Amino acid sequence: MSLREINFDGIVGPSHNYAGLSAGNIASTNNYGSVSRPREAALQGVEKMRANLRLGLAQGFFMPHLRPNRPWLDALGVGAQERIPDSLIGAAWSASAMWAANAATVSPAPDTADGRCHLTVANLRTMHHRAHEWIETLMQLRMAFSNERHFAVNSPIQATFGDEGAANHMRLAPRHDARGVEVFVYGIAGGPYPVRQHVEASRAIARLHRLDPNQTLFVAQSEEAIAAGAFHNDVVAVANEHVLFAHEQAFANKGYFYNDLRRLLPEVEIVEVPASRVSLDDAVSSYLFNAQLVTLPSGGMALILPEEARANPAVSGFLQELVAGNGPIRETIFVDVRQSMSNGGGPACLRLRVVADPATVDPRFIADEAKLDAIAECIARDWPERIAPADLADPALEAEVIHARRMLLRVTDLTVLPGG
Repeated sequence: MSLREINFDGIVGPSHNYAGLSAGNIASTNNYGSVSRPREAALQGVEKMRANLRLGLAQGFFMPHLRPNRPWLDALGVGAQERIPDSLIGAAWSASAMWAANAATVSPAPDTADGRCHLTVANLRTMHHRAHEWIETLMQLRMAFSNERHFAVNSPIQATFGDEGAANHMRLAPRHDARGVEVFVYGIAGGPYPVRQHVEASRAIARLHRLDPNQTLFVAQSEEAIAAGAFHNDVVAVANEHVLFAHEQAFANKGYFYNDLRRLLPEVEIVEVPASRVSLDDAVSSYLFNAQLVTLPSGGMALILPEEARANPAVSGFLQELVAGNGPIRETIFVDVRQSMSNGGGPACLRLRVVADPATVDPRFIADEAKLDAIAECIARDWPERIAPADLADPALEAEVIHARRMLLRVTDLTVLPGG
């Protein structure tokens, strides 16, 4: 079996809008009420996947969820013919499942006691607009990773403890297919903002995934980082194989963390960005760390970054020095995901990393050029061009969005999903 890293991107749904629902997510809050462009957003995501394929990376995708979420509304007493209350309309229409980094936490087979890749779907309980995602996410994960010889897909952690998936989890290893060190990052305090990841949720996932306690670390995110808008760890740190790329102020007790990491993985290379070079504000606004740090088939590592990182003088200057040096990160690749960025999600938010043999995954969820062409054609034809906040109350838009998603499910042979 040939294990490799597969990036599964969430396809941006036709209901993509700016409802400003995510407290602590500065971009989401700042763009509340703006006019969104779902068609442009989804095509930007497809182009990012296409660029990854052309780099020689393995690429998969997940479907957008059925929106508005009528079963969820029905459970709250809002009938199919009733006007959705203002207090629920944004959550019912939310396209936030596009950020696949929050779909689940993933532990590859080399790290688990039973030699299977374990995935635990995130409960996302802290934010009401996301807390109803897990049902359809779990359905898709159990379809994509249905081969029980190679995968175990777990239900979400009991809702007492908030869990936001891979956005607060890192894995470091000599190679993707080697035994690694799994790092769970949790919050204690966030200044004015809620903490999203509870340490007990992280500990429960480690137990469910049957990880070696001696190869597992639990690390607190710094309050300064959360208060600056780093609502997930992946806004201030990213890891790939033996490399950790992090902001100086990412972790509460970084000295202990770095010492433990070096003990468990002596070959680790820690690339730390000083606050004197890139402030937390610049890191958050540019999403410097919400990049995909990937190993290229030709060797060496590259950062796949949003265009906003290139536009920030402090960040751009640091990146130029980074790739010119003798460190492990040798290339920067910039992608346009502005529509996602405006809602608070960069390149890394859009993808879930799974180390597996692609041949063991349901092929309907694996991308190739022809499939991406068909998806892009569907999006260009059926996705709404723009959505203003007032449009969410329009029955015609609801019908358009449901139809658009149904067409995508037909293109990808996934009509068994809700709304197909």
